[in-house]
Amino acid sequence: MTIWFILSLVLMGFIKLLVTCLPNSVAGSFFSKFELHPKLNEETVTVTIDGKRLEGEDKIQVVNHFNEAIFLEQYDFPPKNSGSPLIIDAKRGKNDVRFFVYSYNDRVDVFKKYKKKVVAYRLRSKSLQNHSMLLNLQH
Repeated sequence: MTIWFILSLVLMGFIKLLVTCLPNSVAGSFFSKFELHPKLNEETVTVTIDGKRLEGEDKIQVVNHFNEAIFLEQYDFPPKNSGSPLIIDAKRGKNDVRFFVYSYNDRVDVFKKYKKKVVAYRLRSKSLQNHSMLLNLQH
């Protein structure tokens, strides 16, 4: 009886040590699957605005601004949107993810569509909030 108790205590200690001391790369890849606002890779995404596909430096600039945006809050129900969105199509693992980005003067609303689910959240990004930047990218 004492041997089983000591073995189970040693086993539980080993499991605790293993779980709490995971390498950063393993922990990062595990937690990145559950991120609401993920970092996107400009090589694997397509960006369109008003049906026009962005390429080159414009696309890289939009993706970098999206990645650097500060997450503010998540909504239970998406707020009303207006205007034409900036659409970012990305691949996360084997799933396709589509981001609809609506910019306003004081915020950026993002609708993330994946696996037949829609999640709405708000970002703060001076670059994405600037309507003139988005209009200049259309050219």
